[in-house]
This record gives sequence, structure tokens and C-alpha cells, in this order.
Amino acid sequence: MEIRIKKLSEGAVIPQYSKQGDAGLDLTATSRRMDPTGFIEYGTGLAVEIPTGYVGLVFPRSSISKVNMQLCNAVGVIDSGYRGELMCRFKPSNAGRGIYEIGERVAQLVILPYPDIKFIESEELEDTVRGDTGFGSTNVWIDESGHVHKE
Repeated sequence: MEIRIKKLSEGAVIPQYSKQGDAGLDLTATSRRMDPTGFIEYGTGLAVEIPTGYVGLVFPRSSISKVNMQLCNAVGVIDSGYRGELMCRFKPSNAGRGIYEIGERVAQLVILPYPDIKFIESEELEDTVRGDTGFGSTNVWIDESGHVHKE
């Protein structure tokens, strides 16, 4: 699949897969700023034309465990109508070596198709084995002291 991408800054790096079979395309930081609330925002210097019927999802890279940061919204959603700069916003955490530097790969972009959902209101839903069991539905949990329990 070919998707149009625009460099917004001279140092922008066109996203690439690190290895054959990877799902995520690496995003490289071209700018960094701390906003007044303490979040750190990285610009990629890129804008992308995601086709209608597709969504861009921005995930943290596995290297996130090596830095003192968390991707703020866990997964960023880039809608097909957005044409602005791809940005990654992080919150400082209490682990790791510090923060990403300009020129480092800071996140990964996955582009996927999605269905056009139209909800139909219903009084009844089809029964399943799981039913309405939610949190803890596997009957395994960890208590405050770190002990694993099974029901």
C-alpha cells in the first residue's frame, strides 16, 4: 500500500520498518518541547495522508521501558482527515534513564483498516459463555502484597 507523506522539517525521517514482518513504522523525533503542565511533546516533522477507511495508531516502542516516560494516551489515534504534524506526547514517569533525544525513534505508527460501524439498539444481546463477567473474569488476581490468587 502506498500512502503520501509530507516532510514538514528538513530533519524529518520517513518512517520505516526496522525488520521484515514488523507491524509498526518507527517515528523519529525532530523537535521536543515541554508544555506548561510538564508533558513532553515530540514532533516528527511529518504529515501523512491516511486513506479513508484506515486509521493511524501511534504506539510506544518497546524501548519506552528504558526511558523515564509514558506515552500519554497509550495509543494515539490519527484519523484519515488529519493533515497536521504527527506528534507524540509523553508524561515523565519514575523509571528509566531520562528522556528521548532529538533524532531518536520515539514511537511507532501502525496503519489499519477499520469497519464502518452503525449501532442497532436492541433489548437483548446474544448469550456467550463469558456473559457479563468483566474485570477479573479469569478469576485470577494479584493482591496488594503481590500474591497471585486463583478462584
